[in-house]
Amino acid sequence: MTLPLNQILQGNCIEILKSLPENSVDLVFADPPYNLQLQNDLYRPDLSKVDAVNNKWDKFNSFAEYDVFTREWLSAVRQVLKDTGTIWVIGSYHNIYRVGAIMQDLGFWILNDIIWLKTNPMPNFRGVRFTNAHETMIWAQKKKGAKYIFNHHSMKALNDDLQMRSDWVLPLATGKERIKSNGTKAHPTQKPESLLYRVMMSSSNIGDVILDPFFGSGTTGAVAKKLGRNYIGIERDKNYVKIAQKRIDAVEQSPAEALTLPEKRNQVRVPFGALLEAGFLSAGQKLFFKEDKSISVVILSNGHLKYKDQVGSIHSMAKSLAGGAVNGWELWLYKENGKLKVIDELREKIRFKR
Repeated sequence: MTLPLNQILQGNCIEILKSLPENSVDLVFADPPYNLQLQNDLYRPDLSKVDAVNNKWDKFNSFAEYDVFTREWLSAVRQVLKDTGTIWVIGSYHNIYRVGAIMQDLGFWILNDIIWLKTNPMPNFRGVRFTNAHETMIWAQKKKGAKYIFNHHSMKALNDDLQMRSDWVLPLATGKERIKSNGTKAHPTQKPESLLYRVMMSSSNIGDVILDPFFGSGTTGAVAKKLGRNYIGIERDKNYVKIAQKRIDAVEQSPAEALTLPEKRNQVRVPFGALLEAGFLSAGQKLFFKEDKSISVVILSNGHLKYKDQVGSIHSMAKSLAGGAVNGWELWLYKENGKLKVIDELREKIRFKR
């Protein structure tokens, strides 16, 4: 069977998942029923009804019934996921611990749990518990020890060049982002695009196949299209399928030149000595330390640097001067036409040639 790329498949997710080719999907994002276990409607102080706390699709007769459902859809997902693939599952305290245990039982290897900290959570109207201000996402790989995608440098770039933490402070989908139907919320549990943006940027690449077995209002598909990924959505409610398709049709994909972001770890390795061999630098030439430009070193013919009586690589010499672990490519400057430039620019020139 050919993968139904960029389509929304209407029907039971377990049955549809079993019909898809095995080992064909790169990434799964799943927003399953939370099994909120509420028997009655919940109202705000102004007597308006709170959405999504008593929907039929979220009702299960017991924890045992919910566990059977969870095991079935996760097993089916595991079949279609590539050995190098990963899965994200989002939930609340009502279900996420049960989901996590079942994932481990099925052989998934948990990589992280991510806390989505809501900047605008719904208050606890009865005042008998703490306000539920977060949801939890489990990020896991299908096969322990297999190579998987994690775009570390892209995550740093999104976070002002600081390593991104496991607590994501993001708002709920509100205002213009909230999809409406006849003036009301089209889907009660619509996730914000910012959440899916981080998920896809962190653990997928352009052209990858993203599967969402609980497609809802189509946030996964909208973000996938925007970021140049392929999506497969599964949704049993015909009305939600129409809403999601209309939403995705209106999305414009970002231009190709804005989407090509090679991770440094995936780039061709260029040793410092290659700069000498290519003639970009020469033995005897001086390099200047970025943190203190009064400090200069001499390049030796074997690619090592000499500073006073010390000799070492661009990294060890930079570490010695900086007093800690550093990246020498970013700390040594060469002089060109009277201007000091970072040697990493020369490395990129060699990569371009190759």
